[in-house]
Amino acid sequence: MKQAKRYVPTNGPGSAVLCLVLGILAGCTPTEAPPENPADLILTNGRVYTFAWDDPAPDGTPAANAPYTDSGWQPDAEALAVEAGRILHVGTNEEVEAFRAERTRVIDLRGASVLPGLVDAHAHVGQLGAILSQVPLFDAATEQAMVERVAERAAAVPAGQWILGYGWDESGWADDYPTMTLLSSRVPNHPVCLRGLHGSAVWANRLALQKAGITRDTESPPGGEILKDILGNPTGVLLNRATSLLEDAIPAPTPEELESRILAGLEEMAASGFVMVHEAGADSAATSAFENLANRYRLPIRVSLMLSSRDEDLLRVWLERGPDTMGDEKLFVRSVKGYYDGTVGSRGARLLEGYSDRPGHLGVGGSEYGFDETLLATMMRGGFQVAIHAMGDAGNCETLNFLEWAMEASPTARDLRHRIEHAQVIQPDDFARFAALGVIASMQPSHAIEDMSWAEDRLGPERIEGAYAWRTLRRSGVPLLLSSDLPGSEHSIFYGLHAAITRRNESLDPPDGWYSEQRLTAEEALRGYTTWAAWAALLELTTGTLTEGRWADVTVMDIDPLVVGATEPEKLLKGQILVTLVAGEVAYLR
Repeated sequence: MKQAKRYVPTNGPGSAVLCLVLGILAGCTPTEAPPENPADLILTNGRVYTFAWDDPAPDGTPAANAPYTDSGWQPDAEALAVEAGRILHVGTNEEVEAFRAERTRVIDLRGASVLPGLVDAHAHVGQLGAILSQVPLFDAATEQAMVERVAERAAAVPAGQWILGYGWDESGWADDYPTMTLLSSRVPNHPVCLRGLHGSAVWANRLALQKAGITRDTESPPGGEILKDILGNPTGVLLNRATSLLEDAIPAPTPEELESRILAGLEEMAASGFVMVHEAGADSAATSAFENLANRYRLPIRVSLMLSSRDEDLLRVWLERGPDTMGDEKLFVRSVKGYYDGTVGSRGARLLEGYSDRPGHLGVGGSEYGFDETLLATMMRGGFQVAIHAMGDAGNCETLNFLEWAMEASPTARDLRHRIEHAQVIQPDDFARFAALGVIASMQPSHAIEDMSWAEDRLGPERIEGAYAWRTLRRSGVPLLLSSDLPGSEHSIFYGLHAAITRRNESLDPPDGWYSEQRLTAEEALRGYTTWAAWAALLELTTGTLTEGRWADVTVMDIDPLVVGATEPEKLLKGQILVTLVAGEVAYLR
């Protein structure tokens, strides 16, 4: 941004609001001699939490050197100075003032809270950008309501154009899926594809099935299911790996459209306080789009990109190229996303014993679900971290078996901090195996509260004890990582923190929290989005704490999440992001 005596944001209408909320000071001439190492930017009068103290104990007790007393949490700094994209100094207002020069931009935070920049460690930003233009189905409670929204969109676009929607909860509908009958009647002249909230189901009308060539004679692919009626005709809903039969028929976006979607998703994340996302599974087209944006310096926040293991050609290219370690750049390609099983909600997650509400049904997993052990082991030997989607107890157990075998075959791969994404249901013996292998449990607080209405019916009273078991994982010494799995769940940090700390939904139900013994403390929840996320990305020496020399990636919010999270967690839901800094530049201003 241009240097000036007065800091005048250029980010549009929200800039004026920031001036009112935060108070941006003029760059006044300092009273003393100019500092030898002047700051580009100073944040002052804040409640700064550096998170430079030790991790809490497995039961959540803060470390001895944490800024925590019997009276609660207190910030360990007031201000910080930034120079050339790095943190120059953190300390008191007076200490940081010494780095102020005539050209320094100064933001008076007026008591706002300052945290290490937030990271969403499992996101699909391209999908997030795409759904901003799709028919939203999140809050439509009935089939009729969803169909009417689609019909309204169809009336506004030419016949023959695909109508795409997103957000109906396939988990909640799993006992009585909608059909194409009403959808085809109300929208006969546009092919329609409505993606489920968690991506494990699609719902289509008759024309869309025709476009995809799906008939009564089409067989379900391995790991997937085409739902059919008693006469053998497709109903319009496809589950798990069968979803690609329909989605592959949708015209692919142009490279320009794909870049636009990704950029829209990243800008939304910046506005939500995030300085980095871990993109969970990019194919060749998406990877090229991210690289093109990075090469043109258009990425507003940092991206740690996981290559999709479903794109074998892409993996072969990167295996020859090797993990990307670009240092201070905004795009990192060091990981591969694997897919072991489906989801619990759609009964696709692989279980050791049958689903409690469908005896004998074990879900799908492994090679049946497209999991290629040889390819992933080869990527591990090539220096790539793997992050494997596994939800069921069998899915997690068998994924641990694979990781153990692969690390024994290639001992250097053990240091790459491999991850299991979601890790939703774990049998008792496997908690210790996670810890022994050093495998990260990459989990989503929102999933617990969004699944609680049906999860125990699927899993039964005994197996549910090992599900969404954050505290058990912590007590077992398992590295924990938090994220949203957007757009499958709301990506607001305040929603995520509230879910992790209370195990309650936005209506504050259940009053005591769902299996409340698995709750996290406010500090643990925040570390799941900051210091632990940096460690999981092998970036703990560069980011994750607000200390000298680290990236100047900072999130400012209007509430103190440590204090509020410990005392009045329901107030977290009203929090707001004020500023997002990435490499010392303002990526978002409220």
